[in-house]
Amino acid sequence: MKLIKAIFLSVILLITTTISWSQASPAATATGKVGDATITINYSSPSVKGRPIWGALVPYNKVWRAGANKATSFQTDKDITVGGKALPAGKYSLFALVGENEWTIILNSQTDQWGVKKDGATTEDPTKDVLRITVTPKKSAALNERLVYTINDKGFVLSWENLDVPVSIK
Repeated sequence: MKLIKAIFLSVILLITTTISWSQASPAATATGKVGDATITINYSSPSVKGRPIWGALVPYNKVWRAGANKATSFQTDKDITVGGKALPAGKYSLFALVGENEWTIILNSQTDQWGVKKDGATTEDPTKDVLRITVTPKKSAALNERLVYTINDKGFVLSWENLDVPVSIK
């Protein structure tokens, strides 16, 4: 009976661990309209979990995949202007070069990539960058436990931990 109980508890522990690991950074999608364009951002949403994010988990002055797991994707069904720069309709990988006072948002033509290499560096290939713009992060009104993208009539906002990072789209 003790053996059966031990096996049962081991199976429950294994299932619980598997579920918690698989939900560590769940897939998420933000979709909305900016003017006539439909914008879709597919990303994995990590949690803060009490960790310092900016300058620590996400280091300053290094390109980040703007989410977890697979590289974040950005898609528009119409030509748009992002931060004052033209972007043709299509699908792109979204990366960010994170700084303390300003960020560089990067849209890259290489899509469906994992996002990081074995050494921890991103898979962003600068020769395939379609657009780079500079944006200014702002302190958020409240703690955002999970990374979230929201699309509004002015563009999109990346929110996580104590920052909101607005990106203008026309």
